[in-house]
Amino acid sequence: MGNLRSYLTKVAGKVGHAMKTSDIGVTKAASHTPRTLRVVLYSHDSQGLGHTRRNLALAHSLTGSFKRAGQKVSGVLVTGVAGATRFDTPEGWDWVVVPGIAKGADGYLPRNLALKQTKMIKLRSSLISAVLTDFRPHLVVVDRHPFGVDHELVDGLERLRRKRPSCRVVLGLREVLDQPAAARREWEALDLEQVRRCFDELWVYGDPLVHDPVRSGEIPPPLAHLVRHTGYLSRGRPVRRRTGSTAIPFVVTMAGGGSDGLDVTLTAARAALPSGLEHLIVTGPQMPKDDRAKVEAAAGPGTHVVGSVRDALAEIESAAAVVAMGGYNTVCEIMSTTTPALIVPRVQPRREQLIRARGLARHQLLDFCHPDEFTSSVLSAWWLEVAGRQVARNGVNLDGLATTYEYAADLLTRQTKTTPRRTDWTHHAAV
Repeated sequence: MGNLRSYLTKVAGKVGHAMKTSDIGVTKAASHTPRTLRVVLYSHDSQGLGHTRRNLALAHSLTGSFKRAGQKVSGVLVTGVAGATRFDTPEGWDWVVVPGIAKGADGYLPRNLALKQTKMIKLRSSLISAVLTDFRPHLVVVDRHPFGVDHELVDGLERLRRKRPSCRVVLGLREVLDQPAAARREWEALDLEQVRRCFDELWVYGDPLVHDPVRSGEIPPPLAHLVRHTGYLSRGRPVRRRTGSTAIPFVVTMAGGGSDGLDVTLTAARAALPSGLEHLIVTGPQMPKDDRAKVEAAAGPGTHVVGSVRDALAEIESAAAVVAMGGYNTVCEIMSTTTPALIVPRVQPRREQLIRARGLARHQLLDFCHPDEFTSSVLSAWWLEVAGRQVARNGVNLDGLATTYEYAADLLTRQTKTTPRRTDWTHHAAV
């Protein structure tokens, strides 16, 4: 373990590059873990599929990396979106779908069940606690919200800490949370001491050369020593075959889950296509039927409108150009390819997508258009200029999937929760 720690410290100052699996004592790390490593990945999932798809990418990467090191992995993906189960899981993994929630005017509400929100949270909490208790994980990664919706994770995590102190618990955060003031309000609603007690590390899925949520104030100073930047979760995602209905060459427009994607997809449907190109519009499975009907009515010859595709990355990789909103998962998939991209971010109620798009555009990784300026004529002109070109996405760390394995292997070598934590995570800025 000492050699592993020393090596991690030695390579920590390498800016802009992920650590390589072959460079680290992975066999030694694996020898400290059980024969079958049990992992739980949780996401609250009130809107869209980004949280679940991010965890799914982690599941595939962790399983593959540990397997190459001689370690079997079995895991549970906890999600609040029933449609998530259509995605393929790695061997040894399964889903636990808790009853869904949706964002209301005054907070979260049950998506389908005729229950009061307090009863809904009690139900979700009991299901999640059962997973943490009975599956007996060695590693838990919580996506975005430390204690889930309305503190639904508190009981389960506290019990896990008491009964399985050797279990490692990580909070996974996208690189942009929101405007600093909005992010601070969320943290102020939590007990930061409880966060420190429940979590071993905070993994930020980004490169601080693009955006640093510690420096911006989106992560409070008392938690800064727990932060490790992984790089964007881009390279290394599995790609499946295309299921889109267009011929090649084509351009593609995507709206994530689709619940708020009408403006982008409707504008794209009305744009004039360059000669010789077809157009695939993926509205997203959560777009209301009436909204999708409007997009279909506006689509001209050569434009195909579908609710979903088997693998969004396969469509992006094959396309001559892609137009999309600025959700983290979509952007990471785009950056794993050389396909030109125009991001039209959501700007309400969060500014997260806007901040992300501007930062990546500054590094010339993609193009950006504010939704107030996005018109069919603007899109038509952009297609004419970029369709078919290749974009070299260099200079930014896109190897976050590989790095999360390195961090997990390091965490699992630590013998107890009381092992002194290093406080030099800022030196890992772009590892």
